[in-house]
Amino acid sequence: MRVLVIEDDEELAETVAVGLRQAQMAVDVALDGEAGLTSAFVHEYDVIVLDRDLPAIHGDEVCARLVAAGGRSRVLMLTGAAENEDLIDGLGLGADDYLAKPFDFRVLVARIGALARRAQPSIPPVLEHGDVVLDTAKRCAHRAGRPLVLRPKEFGVLEQLLAAQGRVVSAEELLERVWDETVDPFSATVKITISRLRAKLGQPPLIETIAKAGYRI
Repeated sequence: MRVLVIEDDEELAETVAVGLRQAQMAVDVALDGEAGLTSAFVHEYDVIVLDRDLPAIHGDEVCARLVAAGGRSRVLMLTGAAENEDLIDGLGLGADDYLAKPFDFRVLVARIGALARRAQPSIPPVLEHGDVVLDTAKRCAHRAGRPLVLRPKEFGVLEQLLAAQGRVVSAEELLERVWDETVDPFSATVKITISRLRAKLGQPPLIETIAKAGYRI
């Protein structure tokens, strides 16, 4: 799952980003509305966490532009106000959810997960293939009843491959969906992660490499 946090409070933005990464999400951060829109139009995010009171371009305008662009990203709007009028305004602009500050971080994670499952195409909360089960809400995976101890990127790759339902997923698509903007697109990151994931999944082999195309389950 890939998330963009648009928040002008640098300390809060970094705190949220660190917490979401610990929850096995790939996270990019933008500190104003203009930078946020640039990232949103360059990369494909499952969820955009958007502060309403932003410099450069106000959060309301950012939300309106995102909705007008018709992307798949779901928007969770943050605000320092908890009045019903603010909630109505935010949802009226096209935001998919609304959370007032200060918030319980566990609630933020749960709402991001719920929004990601509503992205287009939607991802079921539990993905299964044969004896492999991955729970996107609980962020855990098993094979034949055996817990899989996965690093965040390994979990993300397995999630994308299972969600593809047999479709070949390219290395480029995995980089876009699982890693953040700091990754080197010319590195062997995907190949290394696939190798580690295969070892943890065990036998019989589950992930197939399709020459010059990508990977599939």
